[in-house]
Amino acid sequence: MKDLNKRVEEIQALFKKHRRLDLKELPTRTIFIDPLLGSLGWDVRDPDEVELEYPTIDGKSVDYALKINKKVVALVEAKALNDPLDDVKSITQIVGYAANDGVEWCVLTNGIRWKVYSSSQKTTAPNKLLFEVSLIPEEASEQSTEQIASQLARLSRESLAQGVLDQLGEIVFTTAKVRKALDRLFMEPDKLINLVRKNILDDSVSKAQIRFALQRIWPIEGSDKFSKETTTAKLKTAPRKTRGPREQIEYGEEHHTSGKPAEVVELYRALDRICQDFSPGQIIRRHLAKYIAWTHDKKVFCSGHLQHSGLRIWLKIDPNIIPPDTLYARDVSHVGHWGVGDVELKIKDRESLRDSERFIRASYESRSK
Repeated sequence: MKDLNKRVEEIQALFKKHRRLDLKELPTRTIFIDPLLGSLGWDVRDPDEVELEYPTIDGKSVDYALKINKKVVALVEAKALNDPLDDVKSITQIVGYAANDGVEWCVLTNGIRWKVYSSSQKTTAPNKLLFEVSLIPEEASEQSTEQIASQLARLSRESLAQGVLDQLGEIVFTTAKVRKALDRLFMEPDKLINLVRKNILDDSVSKAQIRFALQRIWPIEGSDKFSKETTTAKLKTAPRKTRGPREQIEYGEEHHTSGKPAEVVELYRALDRICQDFSPGQIIRRHLAKYIAWTHDKKVFCSGHLQHSGLRIWLKIDPNIIPPDTLYARDVSHVGHWGVGDVELKIKDRESLRDSERFIRASYESRSK
């Protein structure tokens, strides 16, 4: 891991040096991609381990095929250093190559940004993005070298051999599928209510009571998810204005989740569940331009912003209550920031989110007095 940490720092320094030179694909591979793959345990000089210009069924080729015991486990397509990696055609192409060859994982990289896709998910190619890692200094400034290296290590030879990506993909994508299925069920209230009543084994509980209980358990945007109005509003994509002395435009959830890796979206879903569980049916979630706000009794206690590598959360608590060894938290009482609160949390994984729940609860309790 020390070698990978050092390599991350070297690549960031090289990027600062070469970013204005408009490097093409070949020098990008030589200067950035090959060395990083080497630090991840892949020998690009051994065709049994890394096959260069791997042939595809349509007669074209993928830049790298990573192999374990001579079996391809991931495809890597390289782009020029300044390529933004957002071209849908390029994403669809590499995902298609992997799917056609029966390879689960594929990577699109310009040497400084690495985007990891699952080829088997039944959705559009861009939505198959599991996670991405950016080494661009401006974007990575909120992460330590160790955190960046830890995310990149998921692509190491050892990690792929151990099935680390497979485990992560199963957790993230399966959770997302189950969540969507539940949302669809909740949008068909009569079917769901009848199903619950059948299994509740208590005839004294009425459909109206079940309906009200479900609203408390699974709130959507703080409103009655069983009404036609709510369903219609949820489907709208245009911003809408809220009422009040200070009118604010509210945006749909898609405004924040579109284009974000599945891992980050699931972190946001987990944060939402934490906030909603403090007072089921009483928490309002609002989607504003730059962040999402969770309120109780019209008071914001948590704000969040989805990034490509994780979440940023702001809380209304005294920065002095945060232990000094909480590396993902900082005092922003004198720093400009988007959300509401004096403490900012940088959440990169479920472990840090679980640990931060105590601070989110403290913020909720302080605003609920």
